[in-house]
Amino acid sequence: MSDQGAATTLPMTTAFELPGWRIGETLGVCYGLVVRSMGFTGGVTASLKGLRRGEIPEYTQLLEDSRRHAIDRMVDNARLLGADAVIAVRFDSSEIGQQFTEIVAYGTAVKADRIA
Repeated sequence: MSDQGAATTLPMTTAFELPGWRIGETLGVCYGLVVRSMGFTGGVTASLKGLRRGEIPEYTQLLEDSRRHAIDRMVDNARLLGADAVIAVRFDSSEIGQQFTEIVAYGTAVKADRIA
């Protein structure tokens, strides 16, 4: 996995263009996939907190960590393709059974040059 904060060293955007950059070549789809489990203890705690109103911090933290991890893996994948940037970044998530959460970050790896 990348160093902490590695995602910030590769320009990314949810848009199809990157302001200040000229996209020269599309390298293909890059992605990062993470499957996480809350674990028994965390799941029981979160389930009990789910009986009342409000945020369930255990799930919030799990999903935030998973998204960061998925982005880092996507950046690693983009770098393997030789990318200078990633455009059209998206997230998707799903549940596998009732125990696991899948998070995927994906986008288009591109070769790009800064515009002077």
